[in-house]
Amino acid sequence: LLDSLLQETIEMSQKRFLVFVYGTLKKGEPNHHWLSSPENGVQQFQGQGMTVNQFPLVIASRYNIPYLMDKAGIGNKIMGEIYEVDEKMLEKLDELEDHPRYYERRIEQVTKVDTKEEMSCWIYLLKKYKEEMLSLPMLSNYKSEDDHGRPYVPSDDISDPEDIDV
Repeated sequence: LLDSLLQETIEMSQKRFLVFVYGTLKKGEPNHHWLSSPENGVQQFQGQGMTVNQFPLVIASRYNIPYLMDKAGIGNKIMGEIYEVDEKMLEKLDELEDHPRYYERRIEQVTKVDTKEEMSCWIYLLKKYKEEMLSLPMLSNYKSEDDHGRPYVPSDDISDPEDIDV
């Protein structure tokens, strides 16, 4: 029994997933510590990436959160970072993003900037959003401290997406 549990643990720790991050999880941004913290799991930076599809990326709510809305074809190709993570880290990211209640994680095509290689990556998208969010300024590369003047405000408040202040 102990051997089979150990084997299962080893197999779980060997599973790897590609994740594309575009907002506060990027290097130098307020939530990067979720990715860089070893107790959350394993991650390895793979490089800069850009979504193949265009998406609306806006800053909204009183917390100035970057939202990538699930409306492909509108907005810009999004710049971000590609990480290879283990299952434990993916579960921690799901917890942060409140998947599937708030954000939904799904596979999207991302082009690795340096090699032009197209990769299938997990990405977190906001499926439920207010239509008026589409009238906000759309970004292609999020930075909390930028000329938009809307720095991210950390909070544990994950309210219903319908309550997002525009």
